[in-house]
Amino acid sequence: MSEQRHSELGIHSLENVDPHELVKRKQAMRRARMLVFAVVAVLAVGAGRTIFSRISNAKALEAGTVEHAKQYVRVTLPKSSDVGQNLSLPGTLQGYVQSPIAARASGYVKKWYKDIGSRVEKGELLAEIETPEIDQQLTQAVAARDQASSSLALAKSTMERWEALRKKDAVSQQELDERRSNDSQARSNLAAADANVGRLKQLEGFKRVTAPFAGVITRRNVDTGDLIDAGGGRVMFVLTQTDPLRVYVNVPQSYAQLVKEGQEVTVGQSELAGQGFKGKIARTAAAIDIATRTMQVEITLPNPDGTLLPGAYVQVKLPLLAGKGFSIPTNALLIRAEGVRVAVVDGNGRVTLKTIRIGRNYGDSVEVLDGIDGREQLVLNPPDSMAEGDQVAVAANPPGNAKPAATVPGKDKS
Repeated sequence: MSEQRHSELGIHSLENVDPHELVKRKQAMRRARMLVFAVVAVLAVGAGRTIFSRISNAKALEAGTVEHAKQYVRVTLPKSSDVGQNLSLPGTLQGYVQSPIAARASGYVKKWYKDIGSRVEKGELLAEIETPEIDQQLTQAVAARDQASSSLALAKSTMERWEALRKKDAVSQQELDERRSNDSQARSNLAAADANVGRLKQLEGFKRVTAPFAGVITRRNVDTGDLIDAGGGRVMFVLTQTDPLRVYVNVPQSYAQLVKEGQEVTVGQSELAGQGFKGKIARTAAAIDIATRTMQVEITLPNPDGTLLPGAYVQVKLPLLAGKGFSIPTNALLIRAEGVRVAVVDGNGRVTLKTIRIGRNYGDSVEVLDGIDGREQLVLNPPDSMAEGDQVAVAANPPGNAKPAATVPGKDKS
């Protein structure tokens, strides 16, 4: 191409280009290529990072979906019932003998000698009553008795004289019989007078109010000068025998057959934490109350040092005989139309529903008589939607509850 043609096309011949200018052009081209390569590399790294992030997020989403699709459950093992348990029942302490002491004689309280908390012995004087009316009645009765005695003496001597006259045939038999009748009537009158004197003397004895047995005065309802009416039923004192004590508890029907006379029990009081008091079952009602479906049981509790106070609320632990089956928590039961069932998890995490037959209900747990062999993993709190063959994962139990076992509600393990 001619130089003229080059000039027309605006292309300069290299021969006429300055070498320095040519070097600068080459450097500019090199920088441009490097910049293009850098931009392409950045774009490639960004695209790779985006693709990697999307792949990683997809895998995480897939793993999360699988994880959330798992149904986690907590399990427990059946507990053998070969160990006895305690049935805990509420009760109230009562004095072995608790007697309200009322006056038999009417009058005014002259003086009282024992106050609440006083320990008294049998026959010890508690109070004295002033009885002026009874005193006057006794004086009158004694006079009437003396009068009857005099009448008897006269009737007796008269009868004896008439018997002597009858032997001489000086009087008739009719007259003698009348004198004998008078003597018999006088004897009866004297006996009646003696009885009346004895009655009033006994009433006089009731002026002294004494303790019928040894115990503690737990209530005093009178003061000096109070009017006492023997027929009013007013209680002057309440005397309680504190050693031993009685406790009455009501045993539910389901346990009534397990309670026997002479059986040892443990009595506890919340205010005396850590202390247990041994007692024995003295007797049972031997019948179920149709209103409460419970059987009343009386327990005798020694209290030599007076630690326990009558009227206190206590908890009585009755030992129960061991059952023949297993015990499981009540929250492992499934109540359905097919009956009472449990969800069992096998080694592959598959759920099998088993029908069981339950026995005694302990509240927090129940006794299982049939349906399981004791080696199953039972699902706790199974959802209503749980079905045969469901895939589940066993969750770790919280620390301290590695194997939740059946407990006896309101009852303690022995």
